[in-house]
Amino acid sequence: MSTYLAGLATGLGLIIAIGAQNAFVIRQGLRRDQVAAVVAICFLSDVVFICAGTAGIGALMAHADWLLVGLRWVGAAYLTWFGVSSLRQAAHPGALEARGPTGDRRAVLLGCLAVTWLNPHVYLDTVVMLGTIANQHGHPGRWVFAAGAATGSLTWFAVLGFGARALAEPLSSPRVWRGLDLAIGLMMLYLAVRLLLG
Repeated sequence: MSTYLAGLATGLGLIIAIGAQNAFVIRQGLRRDQVAAVVAICFLSDVVFICAGTAGIGALMAHADWLLVGLRWVGAAYLTWFGVSSLRQAAHPGALEARGPTGDRRAVLLGCLAVTWLNPHVYLDTVVMLGTIANQHGHPGRWVFAAGAATGSLTWFAVLGFGARALAEPLSSPRVWRGLDLAIGLMMLYLAVRLLLG
């Protein structure tokens, strides 16, 4: 049980830091747009990353500098586009109302996949770091640790997405949305610069 709880605590510790993925989940939750699908993509992606790291792929990725460099450039380009789009939305009050599903499910899901899979920090934190820590618990224990980390991921993304959805009505004023889009846009551009600077 202590191994499971260690995995849970470590997983939460790495996931909770606000970044591009968490900002995306909050935004979709407040918009009440494809929340369950976004939460599922984030969680299932984390399960893939956690299992890959626990299986030992993290050790191989630690030596694949070219892969992380490629992800850094692609991820920075996407974060820049996302940031500029958010700043444009902040400038136009018509785009600031909370709304239900837009009908553009594909665009939302592709955006979620992009902020999840094009971020080299996700690979470093989840595959390399979590995988390394998991493997310190031996053969049977590492999968118990991984299960704890996966539970932390599910808990966090469910609370983040559905919690934001529950707050959509009280936070539906244009001023709140303008501030949210402005904050997300600036954060995405900051993260893009950090990625480029390595």
